[in-house]
Amino acid sequence: MAGLETDSRRFAAQGRKRLSPPGYIGRFAPSPTGPLHFGSLVAAVGSYLDARTHGGKWLLRMEDLDEPRCSQPHADEILRLLEAYGFEWDGEVLYQSKRKEHYQAALDQLVENGHAYPCACTRKEIADSSISGVEGPVYPGTCRDGLHGRAARAWRVRVNDVPICFEDRQQGRHCQNLQDDIGDFVIKRADNYFAYQLAVVVDDAEQGITDVVRGADLLTSTPRQIHLQKLLGCKTPEYLHLPVVLNEAGQKLSKQTMAAPLETGDAGSALIAALGFLGMDPPIDLSNASGAEILGWARIK
Repeated sequence: MAGLETDSRRFAAQGRKRLSPPGYIGRFAPSPTGPLHFGSLVAAVGSYLDARTHGGKWLLRMEDLDEPRCSQPHADEILRLLEAYGFEWDGEVLYQSKRKEHYQAALDQLVENGHAYPCACTRKEIADSSISGVEGPVYPGTCRDGLHGRAARAWRVRVNDVPICFEDRQQGRHCQNLQDDIGDFVIKRADNYFAYQLAVVVDDAEQGITDVVRGADLLTSTPRQIHLQKLLGCKTPEYLHLPVVLNEAGQKLSKQTMAAPLETGDAGSALIAALGFLGMDPPIDLSNASGAEILGWARIK
């Protein structure tokens, strides 16, 4: 695996601790669209160790919003693999697909307060009339002042030109101007499914998440989530974005790049590799240990 070794070492040396966290609650939130891979394991290990090192809770959430791509068998397999690797989570597993009324309530609140509006634009129309931002076309605000007789397709939240900045425990200070870099963004899609950005904010708030540890590929999503947190009156968690695991072609490991699935029988070697990626140096006598023993060693380091 390729990766960002300097950032990984910094996680082991600096990113693990923060001062006196009050009632730390962390979480791991995979999408059950397929089996977990090594990149998923790094995120799971990083979030798990950060929670346990701070004496906190570690919750498990299935981000199965995109129901056509997700399945219960995939979710069940993820749970079996995590158990085989020695992970222990607190409380019941939360499934986003069962929480639509909570997301609708948040959308209703945003609409009532004038922060969200319906949008009739297609992707092609946006691409043809937009400049490029950090994640593709910047929405030009076509429907901000009304649909002009067209049918609504999606719902968007209004942004402004005030930079949103936060201190990431791993990546340092990060700022983004949503108006220039993203534009008004979708919170309910044209296919009637709620968008990740809204659901994750609602869930983090309701679960009392104090610390979010996840991959750096989601770093640019964080300002959007902070914007929604402010609009909905939610607290902003601490963030720690881990370095992304890359394949030999320099691509992020993912299901789309055909990342190899984890196997339940490979817990020891996979966990040791994940700890190595994060800058830790497990002793050789752990090579034949169980997943629980390896994670137990890492928790006290």
